[in-house]
Amino acid sequence: MAGHRTEAHPHGADRLCDAGDRVYSRAVRRGRVSRKDAETVPCLVELALLHPDPDDMGWLVPTSPQEVMTRLLREMHEHVVATQSRMGKAVSAFEWYAALGGNARSPAEGAAIRVLDGLPRIRAAMDEATEACTSEVLAVQPGGIRREDELSEGLHRALALRRRGVRMRDLYTHVARHGQGLLNYMELMEEAAEARTLDEVTERLIVFDRTVAFIPASPDRTVALELRHPALVGYLVTVFERLWRLAIPLTAPLPDTGIDGITHRERSIAALLAEGHQDAVVAERLGISVRTCRAHIARLSETLGAASRTQLGVRIAQAGLDDPPRFPELQPLTAPDRPESPTGR
Repeated sequence: MAGHRTEAHPHGADRLCDAGDRVYSRAVRRGRVSRKDAETVPCLVELALLHPDPDDMGWLVPTSPQEVMTRLLREMHEHVVATQSRMGKAVSAFEWYAALGGNARSPAEGAAIRVLDGLPRIRAAMDEATEACTSEVLAVQPGGIRREDELSEGLHRALALRRRGVRMRDLYTHVARHGQGLLNYMELMEEAAEARTLDEVTERLIVFDRTVAFIPASPDRTVALELRHPALVGYLVTVFERLWRLAIPLTAPLPDTGIDGITHRERSIAALLAEGHQDAVVAERLGISVRTCRAHIARLSETLGAASRTQLGVRIAQAGLDDPPRFPELQPLTAPDRPESPTGR
């Protein structure tokens, strides 16, 4: 019987089967569900999404969505940490074996992956890539309003690139629009730089001439990876271009949501809440503080007339706010022209 259950429901709590989704949703809405109704979805009990009602063993009560999300996020975090550790060890081993064979290559010769441990080494590698860059820089800058020290740290590289006629394109979250430092920076860069914004972006990414890319390898960004493998860099460039096509120019206003009293940011928050994310996760993805996020949620609840978080979820669905806003009229019909590579290919 146990084997049959596993085969019939080969999934985890992060992606329920259709039957499990219906029963669990009903249990959350009503507060409990009968054992008979849950017999066809043993996965819910196996995954601890339903458990016996201590007051009436003929019924099952749901684990709260917030508790389920916390559990999933904890598992994901542990998996990411373990993966980063294994990746760092594998790269270090690769470099060690390559050195034994006398085939270790210098950065200029294009090692496929280098682990840059510590801010001084990261900055030195970025300076080298800046000096070698001749045509284009693509950058994704997550988080909210850019601090002055963050903008100043890379200003010397940006100015050097501008003097050489290098084209720079930057992606930020919409929140970054409210920082005067970014506006001053873009004015200083003049025609050399262009910026666009999205509700949320990927982790930090910088690509020089579509040949070398830098991504963080630790949560505090004190370890980074320098990537020169053509397939890896090409994949990251594709991700950037698709995000760029969906983004809104910094010089253009954010479009109206079309719903009275609901701002663009509140609609983005509503969509993430509808996916089941907790306040801290929503805040991190949109580049705002948890306090600001909760203030928007309170305003959203007031506008939609919701007296509780559960009711807010219902109101969000009724208002059609459970999907991210899409504005196809802002998307160009073709992707931006790709500049010629330094090698002419």
